[in-house]
Amino acid sequence: MKYLIGTDIGTSGTKSILMDTDGHLIAQDLEEYDVLTPHPLWAEQWPNVWVDAVKTSIRKTVEIAGVDPKHIVGIGISGLYGGSGVPLDENMEPVRPDLIWMDRRAQEETEWVKEHVDGKRLTEITGNDVVDPYYGYTKILWIKNHEPENWRKIRMFLPPSNYAIYQLTGKVSIDHSAAGNLGGLYDVNTNTWSKEMLDAMGIPESMMPEPLVDSTTIVGGLTNDAAAELGLAAGTPIISGGVDVGAANVGMGVFKPGKYVAAIGSSMNAALVSEEPIKGQGLIVWPYPYNSEHLVYNFSGSATAGAITKWFRDNIGDLEVHNQHNGGDNAYVALNKESKNIGPGSEGLVVLPYFMGERAPIWNSDAKGLIFGLSLVHTKAHLYHAFQEAVCYALRHSIESTGRNLGEYIVIAGGVTNSPDWVQMFADVTGYAVRTPIEDAEANLGDVMLAGIGTGTLTVEDVQKWQVLGNPVKPDPVRHDIYNKYYQLYRKLYQDLEGDMHELSEVEKASEKMLGSTVEA
Repeated sequence: MKYLIGTDIGTSGTKSILMDTDGHLIAQDLEEYDVLTPHPLWAEQWPNVWVDAVKTSIRKTVEIAGVDPKHIVGIGISGLYGGSGVPLDENMEPVRPDLIWMDRRAQEETEWVKEHVDGKRLTEITGNDVVDPYYGYTKILWIKNHEPENWRKIRMFLPPSNYAIYQLTGKVSIDHSAAGNLGGLYDVNTNTWSKEMLDAMGIPESMMPEPLVDSTTIVGGLTNDAAAELGLAAGTPIISGGVDVGAANVGMGVFKPGKYVAAIGSSMNAALVSEEPIKGQGLIVWPYPYNSEHLVYNFSGSATAGAITKWFRDNIGDLEVHNQHNGGDNAYVALNKESKNIGPGSEGLVVLPYFMGERAPIWNSDAKGLIFGLSLVHTKAHLYHAFQEAVCYALRHSIESTGRNLGEYIVIAGGVTNSPDWVQMFADVTGYAVRTPIEDAEANLGDVMLAGIGTGTLTVEDVQKWQVLGNPVKPDPVRHDIYNKYYQLYRKLYQDLEGDMHELSEVEKASEKMLGSTVEA
C-alpha cells in the first residue's frame, strides 16, 4: 500500500494527515500557535513558527501512522492566505514577520492605489474590482512606505506554504493560486505576473518569485536534512497545494467548473469555480489550485460568520457556558436545543452580521452589526436563532454575487455542520440542497489529492470515487418562501443604513480623539 501526506498551514495551527491511496484516513496531528497583534488592526507571523509546526505535525503523523516511510510517496502542502508573503533577503532569511490576510494596516496605501492606479485596468488584468487592505499588494506597499530599511533588504516575497516548501526542498516556487491572491500584481488572463501593474504600484518584478506552478506540480524532493527531521525518505516529492481555501474545494471533490463550496468557521470563505473570472461583482478572483491555467476561484465571504455565534455564547449565553463547565451540554448544543422550535424569521428579527466590517461582496470596513425588530416577545432563543439566520443570509448574498445557477446542490464545510438544524437552515434560506463533508479535513484532503495526482499515484477519476460528501439536505419549500421575504429585508436594511454606519464610525473616531486629548491634558 502507498500513502500520501496532506499538510495545511492555518492561521492558528498547522495540521497534517496521512491517508492511503484508497482514501482512508490513517493518522493526523495538529500543532497550534498564535498570531502577533502588536497594534490594533495589525496581524503578523514569523515564518519559522509555520516551518516548525509543519515539521512537527508531519513527523508526529508519520510516527502515529507507523507505516514504512518508503511507502509515503508524496506530500502536498497548502497554506493560509499570507497577505504580503514572507519578506526574504538575498540569503533567503526573513526580514520581518509576514503581514497575513487579516492585517488591516494598509489603509493609506489602499487610498493611494485608488487615486493613482487605473481601476478599470486593475480589474481587466487581475479580475479584482475592489481595492482593499485585505490584498497582499497593499501590505507590500505598506512595508515599502513605512519600513524603508527593511525594503532595501528584501529580495523576494514568498507565501507561507511556498516558504515552508523551500525550507524542506531548497526550491523556490509559487503556485498560481497564491500569486493571484496577492490581488493586484498577477494577470489572471495570461497566468503571469503583470509588469504593467507592478510598474504602476512601484514594486520591482524581481521581488515576485518564479517559477509559477500548478498545484499538482512536484516542486522538489525532501533534502537529506529535512528527511531526517521528518522521519521520511530523502527525495520524497513535495507538491505545492496552493491557498488553503482552494485546496479545501479540491478536498470536496471539485475538479470541474460550476461547483460552489462554502467553508464556514469563524469567518466564511465561499466560492464558485468557473472557467472565466467573474469580474465586476466585488468578488476576490484568483486561479484555482487544480488546473490553474484554465479554472478560476471566485471567492467571497463574511468576516464574522461563526464568530457572531461565539460572541453570542460568550456575552449572552453565560448560563449555557456555566452549565457546560458543570457537566451539562456543550453551550452551542444547549443554545441550539433552545432555539430549535423557533420558526423562520425568528418571529420578526433580522440580524446584520457585520460585527467586524465586511469583506466581499460589500467591502465596507465601517459596516456594523445590527439586531432589528426586537420586542418583549423575544427571548434568548429567538436571538440565537436570528444570529444563525444572519450567517445563512450572508451566504445567500455571496451566492447571488456570482450571478450563476449552482446546480443541484452546494457544499458547506466547517464547524457549522456540527448542527443538523443549522445545515437545514442553510438549505431553507438559499433554496439549494446542502451536502457536507464526512471527514473534518477539507484542505488537508485536497492536499492529499493534489499530491496523489502530482506524483501520478492517483488520477482525478480515482479520487472522485472517494466518498467525501454526505447525502443532500433539501430545502423546505414553505420555509424557503418565508425566508425569501426576510432575506429581501436583510438586504434592504444594509442599503438603508450604509450611510449611517459610516457616520457612526466617524463619530466614534472623533470621540476617541477627543477623549485621548482629555487624558493627555
